[in-house]
Amino acid sequence: MAKDIEHIQFELTPQLLEQVNQLIDTKQDIALSTFLDSFHYADIAEILDEISLDGALYIIKLLDSDTTSDILKELDDDLREQILKNLSDTEIAKEIEELDTDDATDIIAELPQDRQEEVISKIEDEAHKAEIKELLAYPEDTAGGLMAKELVKVYDTWTVAGCLQRIKGQAEEVTRVHSVYVVNKQEKLVGRLSLKDLIVAKNEQKISDIYISNVDYVNVTDEADDVAKIMSKYDLEAIPVVNDNQTLLGRITIDDIVDVLKEEADKDYQLAAGITQDVEADDSIFQLTRARIPWLFLGLIGGIGAFLIMGGFEDAFTGEAFKLFFFTPLIAAMAGNVGVQSSAIIVQGLANDDVKGSINSRLIKEMLLAALNGLILSLFLFLFVFAYEGSLNLALAISVSLVAVIIVAGLIGTFVPLFLDKRGIDPAIATGPFITTSNDIFGILIYFMIAKLILGI
Repeated sequence: MAKDIEHIQFELTPQLLEQVNQLIDTKQDIALSTFLDSFHYADIAEILDEISLDGALYIIKLLDSDTTSDILKELDDDLREQILKNLSDTEIAKEIEELDTDDATDIIAELPQDRQEEVISKIEDEAHKAEIKELLAYPEDTAGGLMAKELVKVYDTWTVAGCLQRIKGQAEEVTRVHSVYVVNKQEKLVGRLSLKDLIVAKNEQKISDIYISNVDYVNVTDEADDVAKIMSKYDLEAIPVVNDNQTLLGRITIDDIVDVLKEEADKDYQLAAGITQDVEADDSIFQLTRARIPWLFLGLIGGIGAFLIMGGFEDAFTGEAFKLFFFTPLIAAMAGNVGVQSSAIIVQGLANDDVKGSINSRLIKEMLLAALNGLILSLFLFLFVFAYEGSLNLALAISVSLVAVIIVAGLIGTFVPLFLDKRGIDPAIATGPFITTSNDIFGILIYFMIAKLILGI
């Protein structure tokens, strides 16, 4: 299948699925293969995600491994798991041999431990097998777990003529040549090579005379998030990976980092929504409940806390002061909204490594920002309450309380994610029900205390 040609925008339609299913049902293998040959492997994976498991297996076994190996890595995780269960160890090994080492390792890692060993034993390419075993030893959320062994490297002692000849052989095993890395006799990374400099150099020149010593790299033990930040900061398509001895081990490409960023964004979004585990819409009711219930309990406890606070002021608020209770939802909502806004900005800044300076300076800035926002909003609220209720003291009590509540909510929304980050806890958790609930409670308490003081009750 031609993989490098341009494709028109793919659209998965009911008619297309019906055609595929009909070709499968009538076992028109040649027609089905020819039809699918016009699609990119990612498009075929999308088709497989929408048809039956039997149909997906039929296509996987019909097409050649060069194509199906790429399809497998694009499939939905659950479907890939089911397909792998229905393939023999030998069939999986054939798929693995067509993939780059990083993709091959990712698929093998999804298999049960005992089956991993069986599949690896069926891989005929001994070098490929050894590299996969090496990558399986690294934690998946580290640079070692992300890297591929395929790369183009040259030695600083080579001549330009010899280098060009050897690069041709290496490049055949690499899908895309982003960079040419230069190592010394000890296999230590010493620089990178510009293809332009290589082409214009004289044949007898040594690589040591033309390579660029300034090269960005990451350590094999670096966290995946840190690798993503470095590649994003320096706009890199690929980055070499070294060990503590500066030995070149592999490279990480931008497509792997995009996957990391997507997974991190999905996790942060779920944390912000109060979901404690990585779940999907198609998961079982039990799995979804287990992921959601902890933060729902927190919200329930927060509601009980708000009830007890309001109950403690029951005797004080009589007559005109009783109308304060009608504004309680407004105060609680504003506290929650401001807290979530503040924490969201901080969490985003921490994720992008944009939060600089001390916590104190950040808190002072947020306090001033909250005070300005609070004054603008409270002025509008003061005019509304005074016009609607005709009571200066009541309008003053509610509007002053709103300013105080917004300032406190902003400080909590700023401090909590910074504190969690310092403690090594994912700060995204602060943007969810935790901030909303805590600000609701503090907001109501501050509201009633200030109102009671101003109204003299």
